[in-house]
Amino acid sequence: MFWKFDLHTTSHIDTLLEKEDVTLTEVMDEDDVLQECKAQNHKLVDFLLRPQCMEDLVTYITQEPSADVEEKVKYKYPNISCELLTSDVGQINDRLGEDENLLIKLYGFLQNEPPLNPLLASFFSKVLSILIGRKPEQIVEFLRKREDFVDLMIKHIGTSAIMDLLLRMLTCIEPQQLRQDVLNWLNEEKVIQRLVDMVQPSQDEDRHSNASQSLCEIIRLSRDQMFQVQGSSDPDPLLSTLEKQETVEQLLFNIFDKEKNESAIVSVIQILLTLFETRRPASPGFDFLPCRFEGHMECPPGMSHPSFSVNHSILEAVRPRLKDFHQLLLEPPKTTWGVLDPPVGNTRLNVVRLVASLLQSNTHSINTELINLNTLGIILDMYFKYIWNNFLHIQVEICTAMILAMPPAPTDIQPDTEQENLFQKCQFIQRIVEAWSSNEKEQAEGGRRRGYMGHLTRIANSIVHNCDKGPNGPQIQQLISELPAEDREKWEAFISGQLSDTNKRNTVDLVNTHHIHSSSDDEVDFKDSGFHQDSSLQQAFSDYQMQQMTSNFIEQFGFNDEEFADQDDVVDIPFDRISDINFSLNTNESANIALFEARCKEKIQQFEDTGSDEEDIWDEKDVTFAPEAQRRPRSCGPAKKFSQFRNGLTFQFDLYSPKSQLYLSGLYNLHSKQHPRDPQGEGATIVLKLFLMSYRINFNGEFKTLTDSSSYDFKSSGQLNTQDCSQPIRISKVILV
Repeated sequence: MFWKFDLHTTSHIDTLLEKEDVTLTEVMDEDDVLQECKAQNHKLVDFLLRPQCMEDLVTYITQEPSADVEEKVKYKYPNISCELLTSDVGQINDRLGEDENLLIKLYGFLQNEPPLNPLLASFFSKVLSILIGRKPEQIVEFLRKREDFVDLMIKHIGTSAIMDLLLRMLTCIEPQQLRQDVLNWLNEEKVIQRLVDMVQPSQDEDRHSNASQSLCEIIRLSRDQMFQVQGSSDPDPLLSTLEKQETVEQLLFNIFDKEKNESAIVSVIQILLTLFETRRPASPGFDFLPCRFEGHMECPPGMSHPSFSVNHSILEAVRPRLKDFHQLLLEPPKTTWGVLDPPVGNTRLNVVRLVASLLQSNTHSINTELINLNTLGIILDMYFKYIWNNFLHIQVEICTAMILAMPPAPTDIQPDTEQENLFQKCQFIQRIVEAWSSNEKEQAEGGRRRGYMGHLTRIANSIVHNCDKGPNGPQIQQLISELPAEDREKWEAFISGQLSDTNKRNTVDLVNTHHIHSSSDDEVDFKDSGFHQDSSLQQAFSDYQMQQMTSNFIEQFGFNDEEFADQDDVVDIPFDRISDINFSLNTNESANIALFEARCKEKIQQFEDTGSDEEDIWDEKDVTFAPEAQRRPRSCGPAKKFSQFRNGLTFQFDLYSPKSQLYLSGLYNLHSKQHPRDPQGEGATIVLKLFLMSYRINFNGEFKTLTDSSSYDFKSSGQLNTQDCSQPIRISKVILV
């Protein structure tokens, strides 16, 4: 009923705009200016479209605020200006996108010297981004006329908002032909080569990170677009440039032939991982790995389907640099992080991720070079040395999974396989058994379980699985059989003993699914209660479950009419009939009636509001019964029923002559059926006795409170007789108190 009161606050914008000398700052000081603008308040929009106002709005987001302004309100007007310009109002977009003077003023922000104010840069990027989405032709044409646009974007690539703007140009421009024109234009401006030049030791970490992220997003967005637009005759020029061998070689030259810099090395590896992260439509049959990892393909090694094969030029550019990556594993760049000397470090971790992706490509030249360098042996040394680095452990697990699942290669092409290198040169079986025994010994002495044991369990299970069912099963079995007898016996004992016991423990349910009871105390009394398992009841319940939900089902649901007949002659009745349940409640309310009524009057006083001329929202329309209806003989059958619903109760009043009856129903009503309590079959409403309720009813303008002690007869059936009322009863309000 709160809507009875006028709680709506009217905007002062309209009143303010009626002033002739109103200023833009006064309008922006209003709390609801953004709401009114998005609601396209005509007066406000017309005011903002004034040339001076539009120029001031652009000035706020492109010029540094005065240093004298208090810090907490320093960026208030720039922020509001940005929100007004990006409120997606058509008239504002049209004015800003078609007025070249405003665009030049906006573009001038890029011509500032770095570093840009990051907050103002975000405002600038947001405004230009919405213009690119709403006015792509005009904005692209304007930017292409600015010869220094790409130079300025690359110059400020260390600012994240500028990087976002560059990516927005690749994703939000429609239609497809215009997007293709933009890609060709950016490729002609050598944007890829300029971003590659940003990833070198001479640049700072922000430029490394943002340039690398930009190149990675260009790769992903271009490949996604290729899948979405099937049959496109025009290739993505930016992606083609990125996948060229000379581009990848330039990236590797930047990090290896100059001063070693961890930030630059990690950024280049991220780009390579994204190039290896080729995508394809999901299809069954390629779920040999438990999940998909960044930088890894979703296909088994050796598959050459074009939708997920690695560009050969990328691999050819990486192969000569494998020795440099291998050297990074031995001598990582110096870092001050961690207490280990040396720590794993971000560089070595990313090199291991790169090796895992190269193994998945299953390229002969790559595999041969890795075997010759013994790169896998170095990675395994790191695995067993850094026992708490799970980021490293998962990558080593991926490497071993790649090697075990590699399709067999002809011996004339690849005489030394990765499997032979793993089991013979790296002595992987012996190291697993030794590490397991060493861990058990430490635990027996009170030490902690080593952090790599979970991954080691999965690696051992992978070996057993591939030995039995993998594509290299016979070869793996042969390699294990060639181990020294002592090592082979230890491995077999490990499989049947320690590994088997660990697998059994790992497969035990953590929660017993049987005999689960609620912790609620209410169920304690019912645990030992038994119900009569009558076969007829079980059959009836089974038949009920098999019924179809039809109109007949609804009519037949519940008790039949015969259910209310006398059941004394039935001997085996599993449950008492509901009609025999005694709902009476022995309470003594007489002592509390005075207090109850006083409290009711206090509460109801809030609703009466006699001084208001407004129509009461709770007031029902008057129901007036004509005197002719009162004189209708009882033999005429049941009178017309009127039903109203309030507060979960059903108020139903039927008119008979010479009395009126008010039925109050709180539980359920049975209609249109003959009932033993209604022998005349007049369709009377059968109700259960109500308790603790008190009602106020208006009889001819006089309020009376009806309770068990009232002068009116409140019978057990819930029937209220008003025999003393000779005039028609006017019921205008029934209030539950």
